[in-house]
Amino acid sequence: MSLSGKTMFISGASRGIGLAIAKKVAADGANIALVAKTAEPHPKLPGTIYTAAKEIEEAGGQALPIVGDIRDEDAVAAAVARTVEQFGGIDICVNNASAINLGSIEEVPLKRFDLMNGIQVRGTYTVSQACLPHMKSRDNPHVLTLSPPIRLEPQWLKPTPYMMAKFGMTLCALGIAEEMREHGIASNTLWPRTMVATAAVQNLLGGDEAMARSRKPEVYADAAYVILNKPAREFTGNTLLCEDVLVDNGVTDLSVYDCVPGSDLGVDLWVDSPNPPGYQGP
Repeated sequence: MSLSGKTMFISGASRGIGLAIAKKVAADGANIALVAKTAEPHPKLPGTIYTAAKEIEEAGGQALPIVGDIRDEDAVAAAVARTVEQFGGIDICVNNASAINLGSIEEVPLKRFDLMNGIQVRGTYTVSQACLPHMKSRDNPHVLTLSPPIRLEPQWLKPTPYMMAKFGMTLCALGIAEEMREHGIASNTLWPRTMVATAAVQNLLGGDEAMARSRKPEVYADAAYVILNKPAREFTGNTLLCEDVLVDNGVTDLSVYDCVPGSDLGVDLWVDSPNPPGYQGP
């Protein structure tokens, strides 16, 4: 497997999972255009789009950092145009940007609802729509959206605002899979079975205790890498879980991804278990 010479356009990759995916792809010598809002250091969030670009280049890739809001169609169109001008096209589109608020419909004001749906749903649609025309003539093009499988059991229909935003991303990805099937462009979603150690987990979901019950961002990056190397015409329209992808690809020990070995891992939303069915471990 190799993504050497490929060009990836990714949203929200200044830290965390997005940056881990970008660095994994960059290690093959790929080109990475990253669009994010963080241009200046934030007191509670590590890194900026420029520090991320430096890490991507240190990993072996070429980076094009672009400050922008993916809810703004003109900004996205300009970012895609810059990417195509610099790298000659786009092979991979990764919809990573996301906002989180786990409040109920009684607790989340419309301003926060609009933010989540603006970034998750509108952002995914806007970025994908802008990238797709430049992907049609490419070799093995992939859209990858970081969102969950759609689970309609009662316990997974809440919290309403966040559920609507994340399911919206998945519905967008599945629609793209069908509309782009004739063009040979794959569109899949990817979601972790457990919490992943990110700033959101640290700041919103329980601090150091939650981080200790999480897997490293590399669990996402390694799974994404496997998917992006799959044959696009054959592997599309899937809602995938990171750990399942890795086990199916021959990984026998998922504990290497644990932030704290032997910890009681926190299971993510829309997932029933931290490990794939039948997984026995090392």
